[in-house]
Amino acid sequence: MRTIINFLKNWTLPCAIVTGTVMYQIFAYTPALDDAARFFDPIFDTIFPFFMGMILFTTFCKVDFHKMRPAAWHWWITLLQVLLVALVAGLILSMDIAGNDLILMEGILTCIIAPGAAAAAVVTAKLGGDLETMTTYTFISNFVTALLVPTVFPMIDRGVDISFVQAFLTILYKVCMVLLVPMAAAYVVKHYLRRLHAWIVSIEDLSFYMWGISLSIVTGSTVKYIVHAGTTTGFVLTIAAISMVLCLVQFALGRYVGHFFGTTIESGQGLGQKNTAFAVWIAYTYLNPLCSVGPGCYILWQNAINSLEIWHERRAREARQAQH
Repeated sequence: MRTIINFLKNWTLPCAIVTGTVMYQIFAYTPALDDAARFFDPIFDTIFPFFMGMILFTTFCKVDFHKMRPAAWHWWITLLQVLLVALVAGLILSMDIAGNDLILMEGILTCIIAPGAAAAAVVTAKLGGDLETMTTYTFISNFVTALLVPTVFPMIDRGVDISFVQAFLTILYKVCMVLLVPMAAAYVVKHYLRRLHAWIVSIEDLSFYMWGISLSIVTGSTVKYIVHAGTTTGFVLTIAAISMVLCLVQFALGRYVGHFFGTTIESGQGLGQKNTAFAVWIAYTYLNPLCSVGPGCYILWQNAINSLEIWHERRAREARQAQH
């Protein structure tokens, strides 16, 4: 039993991905479970935002709010994101891309324009990075995305008819619900409910394992998006391959920028780990829904990279302990 527990602790993210995939397959291809699938589907849709809020709440309980301030790497990573968005948008406009090629490019764009994942702070802390600067960047990234989406999307897709102010405020509202509410709750608990706060922070890696559970739900939903994409297997595989390359490139670029500031962990997670649930939402809301397969695949690749990073960090930590 101890061996199994240690395996689950060491490989939480891969186990979560496999669990979500298997559970979807079981419910999708077992006729007797059709009623159960229809019953649980809206429940998961309802509780998932609340569960993500709890993950961020437990993470923010460990944040020193006095240390939350912009850092130099924030601006360079933000500039890099804007330049990548401009590059993709420029290619779409200059080459007059349409059809499946436009869907591919829009899928790439959503994976770039999406803000840093709220859970990036969870993984950053697990890797030994700076929790406060990562949390600060998450807010900056979401605000930048709120500016970019209503500016860029109407330019690349003539079918997009959105008001800048309305889209900006809608995105900011989602940001407030996902980020500000858990942070406010954590602030109150940390300063006024200190016994509860001490109990929460005493549970090692609580937010990380909660993220593992939520990843199972997200993976199941992602597999459902891919299976019901309504296109050929070859086209889905093409999108999956492109999203994998893009994921590797963004992590690598982020880490490259970060090595100038001693923040390879934070910068890599900041540019590479995306809020893919948000990316899927903006794809469905403003673009061709089929391009949501791109960020759907991206979530699998970014968590595969996260798993390798955590494995490498664990091996390095064990080696340091062995030396002492």
